[in-house]
Amino acid sequence: MDTVFIEDLRIDTVIGIYDWERRIRQTVALDIEMRFDNTKPAATDRIEDTLDYKAVAKRLIAFVEAAEFQLVEALAERCAAIILDEFAVDHVSLRLAKPGAVRGSRAVGVRIERSRGRADRA
Repeated sequence: MDTVFIEDLRIDTVIGIYDWERRIRQTVALDIEMRFDNTKPAATDRIEDTLDYKAVAKRLIAFVEAAEFQLVEALAERCAAIILDEFAVDHVSLRLAKPGAVRGSRAVGVRIERSRGRADRA
């Protein structure tokens, strides 16, 4: 299976558990890998036959900008669910980072993998 990816998608949102975090917008960065069979779009050269990564990015930007999660784990889970539920993807690997969250580190966050139909998916 092929992979379509979006790397370092930066979105401002309300994220965090502390009172001061609830009053500001912080940047999160998403790296997304989506399994998709690219043989048909490679043969037809038509956007209608492929996984439109711009549409995926726009959907996630709209969702994350409007969201107000406390935990990066919860935000990552919802982003993965949106991709699986709304796009022709059977498996997604998603890394959600919160740059500057811990002094001395570039970023902290989570990396999750989810598949369509998995019973424990939110």
